[in-house]
Amino acid sequence: MTAVERIGVHVYTVPTDAPEADGTLAWDSTTLILAEAVGGPHTGLGWTYGAAATAAVIREELAPLVTGRDPHDTSAAYEAMNRAVRNTGRPGLVAGAISAVDLALWDLRGHLLGLPLARLLGGAARPVRVYGSGGFTTYSAATMERQLRHWTDDQGIPRVKIKIGESWGTRERRDLERVRAARTAVGDRTELYTDANGGYRRKQAVRIGACLADEGVTWFEEPVSSDDLTGLRAVRDAAAPDVTAGEYGYDLAYFARMLPAVDCLQADATRCGGLTGWLRAAALAEAHGLDVSAHCAPHLHAHAATAVPNCRHLEWFHDHVRLERLLFDGTLDPTGGTVTPGADGAPGHGLRLAPARAAEYRIA
Repeated sequence: MTAVERIGVHVYTVPTDAPEADGTLAWDSTTLILAEAVGGPHTGLGWTYGAAATAAVIREELAPLVTGRDPHDTSAAYEAMNRAVRNTGRPGLVAGAISAVDLALWDLRGHLLGLPLARLLGGAARPVRVYGSGGFTTYSAATMERQLRHWTDDQGIPRVKIKIGESWGTRERRDLERVRAARTAVGDRTELYTDANGGYRRKQAVRIGACLADEGVTWFEEPVSSDDLTGLRAVRDAAAPDVTAGEYGYDLAYFARMLPAVDCLQADATRCGGLTGWLRAAALAEAHGLDVSAHCAPHLHAHAATAVPNCRHLEWFHDHVRLERLLFDGTLDPTGGTVTPGADGAPGHGLRLAPARAAEYRIA
């Protein structure tokens, strides 16, 4: 029987192509922590986005637990990792580490069996909807329009999202001006989404929600902090656009508490426990009659989305799409507004590290 021979880890930091910010945070680079699960002649790849210190958790705490295990027994590895970090503290950085290793194990399984993850997970090579995501608050009007038109005109993506809630909700006028400009740029036939990243207060978010509805916005992401479940539910009950959140969910209990407060649950496999955690979150949402949307890292979610009947779409996030194209070969094409994972028959999630390109960005 093939066993997991070792778990490797590398860190890559890629500068953004322009200054970026949302409602509550600004950044100029993105860091990817790559886990490698080696078994026989095959290597599975998984990753998370976050602090470089995540690599130490993988190397020192998780790798010894997973090495020597049956790579097909992903559930047992997942449980072992979760139990081992009880005193370390699971949410946040540690959850990202668990997620990266779980994703690497699933990819390794696909390679060992010679199957795309879509088939391994019970799906098929079928189209999955995506939405273009970016529209950072630091963008000029011309830059935002150029990005939106690239998605809609060049790639035919009929769903796009911009950031609002600028400076913790203190620039309402500019937020609404940008929403109106985005609507003008994409026209009436394109679905327009917004993401406040928790920048507004409760009643402020209700007022903004009414203005968004006037512009035909159908998606109001994190209008208030996702930790304020009472406020999130109040906005959901008052606002016409779908209220969504969940990207900071690290465990199933969190998602269970959040479900009564959202119209669509977001879950991020790079944070909530890899594919094992993401599939459980999707099932929990389905049991409550809700859709799930995959947050960021679209190439890690695409295959699982084909096997989940209530997956609404994938976030085609500018930073992660750009970074994944730089570091990996085998990335997907969103032309027409969908991607079709597994169509080429490549095993696992289909992405392989491009060493020559990646070397420039490796920091550890």
